[in-house]
Amino acid sequence: MEQSNKKLSEEKVFKDPVHRYIHVRDKLIWDLIATKEFQRLRRIRQLGTTYVTFHGAEHSRFNHSLGVYEIIRRIIDDVFKERPHWDDNERLLCLCAALLHDLGHGPFSHSFEKVFHLDHEEFTQSIILGDTEVNSVLRREGEEFPKKVAEVIAKTYKNKLVVSLISSQIDADRMDYLQRDAYYTGVSYGHFDMERILRVMRPLEDQVVIKSSGMHAVEDYIMSRYQMYWQVYFHPVSRSAEVILTKILHRAKQLHEEKYAFATEPSHFYSIFEGNVTLEDYIKLDESIILYYFQVWQDEIDPILSDLCRRFIDRNLFKFVEFNPSNEQMMKLMELTSLFKKAGIDPAYYLVVDSSSDLPYDFYRPGEEEERLPIHLQMPNGDVRELSRQSEIVDAISGKRRTDHKLYFPQDLLEDETTKKAIKKKIKELLEI
Repeated sequence: MEQSNKKLSEEKVFKDPVHRYIHVRDKLIWDLIATKEFQRLRRIRQLGTTYVTFHGAEHSRFNHSLGVYEIIRRIIDDVFKERPHWDDNERLLCLCAALLHDLGHGPFSHSFEKVFHLDHEEFTQSIILGDTEVNSVLRREGEEFPKKVAEVIAKTYKNKLVVSLISSQIDADRMDYLQRDAYYTGVSYGHFDMERILRVMRPLEDQVVIKSSGMHAVEDYIMSRYQMYWQVYFHPVSRSAEVILTKILHRAKQLHEEKYAFATEPSHFYSIFEGNVTLEDYIKLDESIILYYFQVWQDEIDPILSDLCRRFIDRNLFKFVEFNPSNEQMMKLMELTSLFKKAGIDPAYYLVVDSSSDLPYDFYRPGEEEERLPIHLQMPNGDVRELSRQSEIVDAISGKRRTDHKLYFPQDLLEDETTKKAIKKKIKELLEI
């Protein structure tokens, strides 16, 4: 049954601290929001462990997803409407893809994916295409409609203009999370003139372009993103919490493989530990479940699992020093690993190198592993030029990847000199603490 023009009898709104209001007139969107798979996103934080550093960062994937939807709604209903190259028949597809783009994120998503070799984008597509409430709602628009939504999110949909609205170097996803994350963390870095950017966006065949008069607003956006990554997303204290979180999951998985008798059986994890997680099991997981296990595992007999869980729950985090992975530093790491073992501290769980890396902007380089669609400016004469060719600021940072390495360790265990005093003293000398 064709649903494209089916509207609610009255517009619904969500009060939002970033966009003021999220407007919903389409019944299909309203019904998607009500599904259990979308409501699950209320129980998954947008910023993972960042709340241990910035105490306001408790916002969820749910309100971010609504924010991305609202930005897309404004672009296609206000800016693109009746412009050349824009097909209004793609409107509902765009709105659904924007709303559902993060549907497959798991609890503490990136750590969870790393440990268990999962991919949230694959789960997003599985939820959209599987036996779910979301799929049932989408199929009202047509049997092929869920497949189209999944293709937009997977960046394989034939209309690349639609894809670029959801996923590019200046897309609705980034424009929402930068402002939202800045708001909830209380920092000023992520703010940029989104109103100006929206006003100068134009549809052009297979991509969104920016009127050249809006170049400085785009420069501001790119610099905001750069600052947010290094001041918020890669904050070393948040990364410490993430290191501990990752090690808890590794330890629990290892104990399960060793047939350890858990006092509280990790029944929610069984299929994940064994590498055959079902969609039903995955959807049941959220951060309240994870934190429940961390809470009760504090009382486990295994000293490592118990200690790591206590550290995470009570925010007794690892300290860190700068680490440059040169030959000399790697030799020092090998020596530290040996000394940790002699001190009775398992280096597999308590001596961790963590690296963060970001590329603030890049232009298209054919054949590279991760090809990037560049931001294009539309000049007054209609010509299209790649952003870094016009902007000295963007040119200065284009293609320049910045990487940061930290070595994490539990300083409190080294301060306890009742045992292995000489060894711990040598460790502290090597760490220069």
